[in-house]
Amino acid sequence: MIAVFKKIAFIFFLICPISLLAQNIPQHISYYRIYDFIDELAIDKIIDINSVSKPYSRNFIAKKLIEAQSKDSLLTKRQKVDLKFFLNDYAIELDTLPKSYVHWTNKRTFDLALLQPAFQYQDKNFKCRITPILGMDIIANTANKGVILKRWFGADFQATIVNHISVWASYRDQSFSGKFLKSEAGLKATDARISKPNFLNNLAGCEYKEANYGGDYSDMRGGIKAYTWWGSIGIIKDNLVWGDSYSCSNIISGRAPSFPMLTLNLKPCKWFELNYIHGWLISNVADSTNYYLEENGNGTKTNYRPYNKFIAANMLTFTPIKGLDISLGNSIIYAERNVHAAYFIPIAFYKSIDHLLTKGLKTENQNSQIFFNISSRNIKHLHLFGSIYIDEFNSARLKKSNQQKNPFSYKVGFNVNNWPLKNLSLIGEFTRSNIINYKHSIQQLTWASNNYCLGHYLGDNSQEIFVALNYKPVWALNINLSYTNARKYKDYEYLRRGTSVKISQILTQKPFKEMVWQNDLIALKATYEIFNNCYAVVNVEYNNARGYTPKSEPIEGENRLDAQGYLDYYTPKFYQGKNITITCGLSFGF
Repeated sequence: MIAVFKKIAFIFFLICPISLLAQNIPQHISYYRIYDFIDELAIDKIIDINSVSKPYSRNFIAKKLIEAQSKDSLLTKRQKVDLKFFLNDYAIELDTLPKSYVHWTNKRTFDLALLQPAFQYQDKNFKCRITPILGMDIIANTANKGVILKRWFGADFQATIVNHISVWASYRDQSFSGKFLKSEAGLKATDARISKPNFLNNLAGCEYKEANYGGDYSDMRGGIKAYTWWGSIGIIKDNLVWGDSYSCSNIISGRAPSFPMLTLNLKPCKWFELNYIHGWLISNVADSTNYYLEENGNGTKTNYRPYNKFIAANMLTFTPIKGLDISLGNSIIYAERNVHAAYFIPIAFYKSIDHLLTKGLKTENQNSQIFFNISSRNIKHLHLFGSIYIDEFNSARLKKSNQQKNPFSYKVGFNVNNWPLKNLSLIGEFTRSNIINYKHSIQQLTWASNNYCLGHYLGDNSQEIFVALNYKPVWALNINLSYTNARKYKDYEYLRRGTSVKISQILTQKPFKEMVWQNDLIALKATYEIFNNCYAVVNVEYNNARGYTPKSEPIEGENRLDAQGYLDYYTPKFYQGKNITITCGLSFGF
């Protein structure tokens, strides 16, 4: 595979022009202030973007900032200062060095600074940037449950070689300490693990290591890309977001832990863009035929390895008129022993290929999906968007006489920005996901990695209403007030066959009928970026999480619990019931 990448990269070298913007390195989605600013400029019709696929590259962001700078007369006073602030962070992409404080520099090729902490070097053949990552959040619950201390540290390295190859690596060691949780409230130190696959919150997914004091995990991302002005190809490990959203996408949300993948991006003209990935997911399902033996004092231990799990997906975006982006794509989750060449075809209908590969044996096929996204910024100050993720589709289920429902998820939303008041935006989203959407009868084929759903964090048979006011009174300061109403309805296994129930009967169950869990969340968050890559955050949240005992008779395939059972399964103990939670934090890096 590496040899193939080298050959493709060599072809890129032969056809690439000399004059290129440097560093096709992804800007991680956690830097939400720059993503919010780029989106604001697009809604105000100052720049044009295709926002269906994230992360953006640092090169792309720098290019859009320069484009906005050339339209200085269209910017508000606050936007002009914010623009200058962000341009400093992307200086090396623009072949300059940033302005920093307490630093050592020759003003031409390198800059070593304590404020903002970074080392940056640039010449005609090589550019690099090294930044430290350090931070802590104090998460205090006023309902007498105690305090969780979150801390992280690491480093970020980015480099460009001869304006054709980008290499980057980012390491973060993170821990959640529960030493200060209150045992009298029924909490243990390990209850600091507030992100788990079954918990219905939008926190980043992880795999915890053993830690008696709470939860500890590390996140290593990185990659290498060959690129030109019309596209790139790379081997990376990162988080992805596919589908427009300001809360949580229902296609690929980016919540699951980062996974390795081959990527291809092509944008040969203004009206078309292709994004393609082939990824290696984590099944977390043991393969009884694949193991190694470990000799120890108690004999021989069998260590089983997980089943392979792969994803191939594409997203094609067409821009028929300026400001209107129509995207469609499809994907497949497959769990063969090895990757299959057919799924490396970037523009393909993978379900058709799957049928060719599996129907000869009359065996179960793999898990395929189709998705659509539409985004309109044609009206100044207004962004309208919607997306749909189709897990299964049968036209017969569209008839009124058919009680079965197609498993799919849809989202609609809007963002009104800088109108009628400057520096203020109003966001609204509505998301619904039908029964058994994202699921599969074969555990290895679910729409998940490390057991975290790749789509919306609420999973299937769920609904979310999200409303937010985002205010930017001065540069570098964001004040966000949001309300989220999250609802989970009865949960079912994906059963194709059973003693008395088939999947068709589960699909006849009415979605959104009987609620088993609900959380209302009101959050007021203030973020101040003291200087580039340094954040101070204060967040005050009120939440009310509760479970409900279903009154109807259970059916085969239903995961039936009582009210407390649903609450324990879907909500960390730290957030159960009514809570006011205050978070204060400071960080270098993200």
